[in-house]
Amino acid sequence: MSAPFRLPPPPSSSMRLRHVRFRFALLFLALLLSTACGESSPTPAPDTVSDDLGRTVTVASPVQRTVSLAPNLTEIAVAAGAGSTLAAVTASGDFPPPVDTLPHVSALPVDFEAVAAHDPGLIVATDQINAPKDAETFDALGLPVYFFSFATLADIPAAIRTMGRLVGTEATARDSAAALERAIDTLRARTAPIPEDERPRVLVLVGDETLYSFGQGSYVHTLVDLAGGRSITASMESRAPTLSAEYVLTQKPDVILGLWGTDYDPDRLLSLHPTWDVVPAVQNDRVYSLPAALFARPGPRVLQGARQLARRLHPARVPPQTATALSSFSSTTPASSP
Repeated sequence: MSAPFRLPPPPSSSMRLRHVRFRFALLFLALLLSTACGESSPTPAPDTVSDDLGRTVTVASPVQRTVSLAPNLTEIAVAAGAGSTLAAVTASGDFPPPVDTLPHVSALPVDFEAVAAHDPGLIVATDQINAPKDAETFDALGLPVYFFSFATLADIPAAIRTMGRLVGTEATARDSAAALERAIDTLRARTAPIPEDERPRVLVLVGDETLYSFGQGSYVHTLVDLAGGRSITASMESRAPTLSAEYVLTQKPDVILGLWGTDYDPDRLLSLHPTWDVVPAVQNDRVYSLPAALFARPGPRVLQGARQLARRLHPARVPPQTATALSSFSSTTPASSP
């Protein structure tokens, strides 16, 4: 088990203000010089990488201070051994402890001045939450921002490795990513042989009244597949579709998985949509609910979400004792597969 990471000391309020004023002054001076001279002075050759949006990003490694603009990237940073570099996170970045004690910055919309005040050597963002156009403002401020994108489950261990390369913790990141992949493969070995006609048709919902779901390009469908199901919205063109009650009636899912927490009462769903009493998932008491962070947050803990869904879809193949063994992976320490 790796040693607990220490958080970097936050800069004082006056220091933050000086950092921001200094950066804006440098930007203004650079603009003046480029106008007067017609070209900028050459800079030292930086380390350059391409992010998941195809942008070229310059990063000076090792990074001392990182600002995370998405909660899943906060978890990924810790899994990569970069937790000690985190200077600020979003308000929803509450896992793992002690990141919930870090200063918060706004991501929707981005508070650029607050982010700059933390003097980050790297900002990490994801197009699942953050607006790619925000990169232009960060570029103008001279702050490197790396965008991650998650279309499949495999993108999560890949992101752990990338985070390690960016921050300078490659060895820890490689071990952590490999451990996650082993645990995923262990679960896949139990569910992959399931025939197609024995895989329940699963509807994943974020909202129960307004029916938010997941469409094309979402990693969520690969989670459902790993659990031994078939996601019925995988081919929908919208990446984040809002479904109608009639759509659910027409599609007749075998299972409804809501991301409403473990205390959710399935009777509430029927009270909101009384015509769903003919839907197989409702008729057969196969309306389940999990914490959103275990499914809608593409980070190391989605393995727990996939495993819990697999237990419900195929209890004989993924019994409780196996599920407990598979839960050994966490965001704080690399885990070994059973």
